[in-house]
Amino acid sequence: QLQLVESGGGLVQPGGSLRLSCAASDSGITPRYYTMGWFRQAPGKEREGVSSISSSGTSTTYADSVKGRFTISRDNAKNTVYLQMNSLRPEDTAIYYCAARTGPGVTTVQALYNFWGLGTQVTVSS
Repeated sequence: QLQLVESGGGLVQPGGSLRLSCAASDSGITPRYYTMGWFRQAPGKEREGVSSISSSGTSTTYADSVKGRFTISRDNAKNTVYLQMNSLRPEDTAIYYCAARTGPGVTTVQALYNFWGLGTQVTVSS
């Protein structure tokens, strides 16, 4: 059973930066074989896909709303995925979730993900 734990959230001013981390652990399949994704849910809104990265780290995808501002990466030696968030805006305020899927290919389709973390709160406000 894969376990995911997010960290790095907090309160930041508009224009600021945060780096989220997602630590993965599994008693079976090594976490580096999973495709990983970041999702977010803002107050009163549905959860949406933010970014995804392939198991090797060579392929990524981003939602249009974060392109050019957010960068996803992974360190398979540490079983950790990161989301570097720059030029943050108030509309980026949300709970950010890390997720993993066993299938190939990057995607931000939530239904394709098998495992989810509990989330970390990001608040962008002056």
